[in-house]
Amino acid sequence: MRRQTATCGVAPAGSSRSLRLDPLSLPVRFDAHDPRADGHVRQIELHRERVVLRRAVRGMQMAINVRVSDFTGVALRGNDEAQAIVLVHRDPSLSVPLLVGADGDELVEALAIWSELFALPQLDEGARKPAARRRRANAIRARRPKFLMRRRVAMARELSVHREEREIIARN
Repeated sequence: MRRQTATCGVAPAGSSRSLRLDPLSLPVRFDAHDPRADGHVRQIELHRERVVLRRAVRGMQMAINVRVSDFTGVALRGNDEAQAIVLVHRDPSLSVPLLVGADGDELVEALAIWSELFALPQLDEGARKPAARRRRANAIRARRPKFLMRRRVAMARELSVHREEREIIARN
């Protein structure tokens, strides 16, 4: 596996280099900022079919393998000063930065290349709506399972007793 640490990843102190991955030289391994990980760094392996995120949280090593098809798309995020192209996942902690830069034309071209490479849609982050609020569970409904609610409650009936009658038994 080739490494692109010379032009990307967590830059050493005093370096002005920003994250810049080449979409035509996959697979690639690089480091990215992760505020919840030990050392605030996670390692990302980016392939055409999958993404592997490696990090340590409180000394526990973990590796998360995510298919590229599980991502929702490629988006351009940021403000006027600095923008980034991000591989967006439903879980924000699994989103992966692909390119950080300030040149708008270069970012738009790179957005199209990354989107075509992964066969994912280009997402418009400005028009993104917040997710709908989930309904809370009804406390009364949890008391009895739904299939028991559909059952009819049968009244306890007494069995009929036939006294002084002959019993008929069928035999072969």
